[in-house]
Amino acid sequence: MNEIHLNSHSNGNGHSQIQSSDELLDLLCIGFGPASLAIAIALHDTQDLLSPSPKALFLEKQPHFAWHAGMQLPGARMQISFLKDLATPRNPRSKFTFINYLFEKGRLNQFINLSTFLPTRVEFEDYLRWCAEHFEREGRVGYGMEVESVRPSDKNSERKVTSWEVTALDTRTGNSVIRRARHVVIAIGGRPVVPQNMQGLKHVAHSSQFASTITQIQQREEGRKLRFAVIGSGQSAAEIFNDLWERFPDAEVKLVIRGASLRPSDDSPFVNEIFDPDRVDGIYNQPPCERAVAIALDKATNYGVVRLELLEHLYQKRYMQRLESSDESKWRCRIIPNRTVISASQSSKSSMVLRLGEPDESKREEAGLEEMEVDYVFTATGYVRNAHEDMLSEVRHLLPQELQKEGKFKVRRDYSVIFDGDEVDGGAGVWLQGCNEGTHGLSDTLLSILAVRGGELVKSIFGDAGAESGVSEA
Repeated sequence: MNEIHLNSHSNGNGHSQIQSSDELLDLLCIGFGPASLAIAIALHDTQDLLSPSPKALFLEKQPHFAWHAGMQLPGARMQISFLKDLATPRNPRSKFTFINYLFEKGRLNQFINLSTFLPTRVEFEDYLRWCAEHFEREGRVGYGMEVESVRPSDKNSERKVTSWEVTALDTRTGNSVIRRARHVVIAIGGRPVVPQNMQGLKHVAHSSQFASTITQIQQREEGRKLRFAVIGSGQSAAEIFNDLWERFPDAEVKLVIRGASLRPSDDSPFVNEIFDPDRVDGIYNQPPCERAVAIALDKATNYGVVRLELLEHLYQKRYMQRLESSDESKWRCRIIPNRTVISASQSSKSSMVLRLGEPDESKREEAGLEEMEVDYVFTATGYVRNAHEDMLSEVRHLLPQELQKEGKFKVRRDYSVIFDGDEVDGGAGVWLQGCNEGTHGLSDTLLSILAVRGGELVKSIFGDAGAESGVSEA
């Protein structure tokens, strides 16, 4: 089997030490989370049909592979079937299926005995890490590489851009690393959002940092009776609320939600078809207004909702508090509905005051404000997915004039950025992953379509060679 080429040096810990080079890569992926990993797997599964073998490189800001490390909580389970792994929906015969992972790890029969489609999140991360290790061993992944910019590099005789120059900071050495590639994929995930009125306060953290932060709190605050607030009404908020409830038996924990109650996620069969890969074509081809309405309706299946099993668990625990007292104000752990944080301020070095009010401004004055003093706040308030805009600031002038005025990087159905054809050659491209929900639907930021999407992207870049290995039509 031909291997995808990459010149690199080992740094002694199994990871490649990426250095600047004039070598022209066929593909450079920025970010090495599940989206880029799915691309690497699709490329691996099709490489026997590609000649010559593509030269590919993956750059990741983290020091090692990690997936939602901040939310790896005890007992937390996946919300989708393990069959929606990084290979099975595209090619169930791939060596990178979750089933083969279990087989290679010697746990297949025991997993079968669990009679579940939902592995723990810890096990699924281990599966992802197992996949990533294959490409690490081949020297195709550079960790600790924080990409700063993508800019035009080579041009042909028609003065069209034919390649891109990617500059990254090696966080281990502080040196800049420059690599060139014909095609660049940006798959860097979202940036955590902390509400503006809580930014800058001590002891406020986003849910994405929960696992590491809470360990530090345990060590630092041993023996102290703590007060926690969790802001949000989705799965992450509910998991953090539940974890704090159990981890700190004497602590006061309050979950502040905008709605009247926590709501269950809908993962029934017909609704789950929203996330099928073959739905993307229809979503992308809808008129923008219709598409926006459809996506807004679909959001109720994934945003601000909680798995039913966890809701039932929390309700049972809350009921046991009712046995002790019918006065909810005396409960140690409470859900505070119909409230949002209006303002927050530091009351001392170790605590802060949150002022809560009605989410509906028209009712706020009548309902009044209430204050809550807490020691720590965790905000499960989502992500913004626009980090690619800064990274691509030096290629904005290559967009068509009408898109330059809008200031946005729009993509085609195949996820390639729409450049001015007179400025960029057809053999060069930039591709965006995980930031196209507005055009490609709700599944764009989820695991559900990554296997098929990775195959689509490989086919778009390298042609039809992958068809026989299960790469789906775009």
